[in-house]
Amino acid sequence: MAACALPFSRFESDLNLLSLSLLGAFLRPLWFWAYLSLGSIAGDPMFTEDLPIIQAVIIMSVVIGLYRLCTWFMMKYQPFEYLLEGKPVYIVENGRLVLEKIKEGKMSHDEFFSEMRRQGVEHLGQVRIGLLEVNGNFSLVLYPLDDTRYGLPLFPKPYQAVQQVQPDYHYACMYCGNVAYLTQAHELCNRCHNKSRRWAKAINNEIVT
Repeated sequence: MAACALPFSRFESDLNLLSLSLLGAFLRPLWFWAYLSLGSIAGDPMFTEDLPIIQAVIIMSVVIGLYRLCTWFMMKYQPFEYLLEGKPVYIVENGRLVLEKIKEGKMSHDEFFSEMRRQGVEHLGQVRIGLLEVNGNFSLVLYPLDDTRYGLPLFPKPYQAVQQVQPDYHYACMYCGNVAYLTQAHELCNRCHNKSRRWAKAINNEIVT
């Protein structure tokens, strides 16, 4: 009986780890760790004969009590909440990437573009605010349709560095999203001063709702 239970125990443990890793993408950090702790504590007595259930009940009660205490402190003191869970991070403001967050490596361009495309965004000129939440989700505030601006394209085909420029045409820096007129294809961006000097043709299509 014990021999049969062992493979099942390992399979269930692996399944729990997978579900928890997926769940962690949707839960706030404190909730995730509380869920992880309670699941581990509740599962141990099922597969360990010499571990009394009362011990698990006591530990679970302590974990729940600590969770409620932390939640109370988070409601009363915002700095404590930031300490445990962090702050939401601005990735986009006014149609351009936030330089400080790019340099800190909060999110790569590929990750950011992927999240934007999932929400139907074609270029940065459609986005007024892009916010990375503490649970990993990405929140967007879009410009009204009649206020859509020129912006850096997010899809692979238009996101290509130009080799020649045309007068009176908008171009977007491929590093920070700054939009400008150019006199040469490898002009230095006056916002981010990135040495790659790569520009793509900016577009101003309205978002499809």
